[in-house]
Amino acid sequence: MLERIERKIFGGERLTREDGEFLFACNELTRIGALADHVRKKICGDEVLYNVNCHVNLTNICAARCKFCAFGRGGGDRGSYAMTIDEALKLVGEAAGNPNLSGVHIVSGLHPTWTFEHYVEFVAAIHEKFPALHVKGFTGVEIQHFATISGLSVEEILRRLKAAGLQAIAGGGAEILSDRVRNELCPKKCTADEWLNVARTAHRLGIPTNASMLYGHIETHAERVDHLLKLRDLQDETGGFRTFICFPFLPKNTALEHIRQTSMWDDLKTLAISRLMLDNFPNIKAYWVMLTVPVAQVALSFGANDIDGTIHRENILHEAGATSPRSLTEDEIIRIIREAGRIPRSTGGRS
Repeated sequence: MLERIERKIFGGERLTREDGEFLFACNELTRIGALADHVRKKICGDEVLYNVNCHVNLTNICAARCKFCAFGRGGGDRGSYAMTIDEALKLVGEAAGNPNLSGVHIVSGLHPTWTFEHYVEFVAAIHEKFPALHVKGFTGVEIQHFATISGLSVEEILRRLKAAGLQAIAGGGAEILSDRVRNELCPKKCTADEWLNVARTAHRLGIPTNASMLYGHIETHAERVDHLLKLRDLQDETGGFRTFICFPFLPKNTALEHIRQTSMWDDLKTLAISRLMLDNFPNIKAYWVMLTVPVAQVALSFGANDIDGTIHRENILHEAGATSPRSLTEDEIIRIIREAGRIPRSTGGRS
């Protein structure tokens, strides 16, 4: 079976659901990795993308309270916070001490009392004060939340955010695009179809998006494959996805703390299979914050061509037990990429 899949890959033939499920069951990790590395080299060569970017998490007060999340809080909980616009501008300003800062990444909790207009004000203020920065913000879950609380259509939400300065949408919130999984772990979030509709609508409006997969909790391998196929189908339709990111589930301080964290074996296999199944995605990201820097370096030989960026200050994943640094310097990112035998290329905040 693996030999047949190899022939398909070298012949440029698209893999099927059956192929994907076989690869997840297959333990020949190095062969799978070599196939993914072959596809990576064919699609994007030896360049590895990175950002000099800053993460802004506006609030951890969240109405969704997903079982896999260690970041969300209730309004009266210890450690809860809600930034003011001035505080958000101060955070970006600190990161802007690096003259190469090129992007800001805004994601947040689903605050139970903030209005959609309040989120727009954050985007507008950041864009006005830092007009040179590429503003990537919010997930499909957040966009759908804005539509729900405002009564506006997803299209109108996106038009208003774009007018305020939003240039791209983050890839989070996809989790696993299975309503079985979502009903169990995040029933207050949007459905799989709603998440896909946000991406489809954004692409129609000329707003590029990323996509992700949170794996290693209660999903099956078949559900992972189905998730990838749904993304591949939408990319066939719109061509609007820039980058796919694999997020291994980090269980610490979550309601699923009893679940064992994914192994490096699973992380590398999942990333490689993602590259093989998502034959129409230009970029596959090895997100060093969740994978750790050494695994992210290895992942550059398992299909990845993007390692994310400097980040400046990461909060969400460290609440769940991430052991990586909260930020890296640009020189460190460049060194990490070169040590892996690849060529670093800054994206100007666009990956």
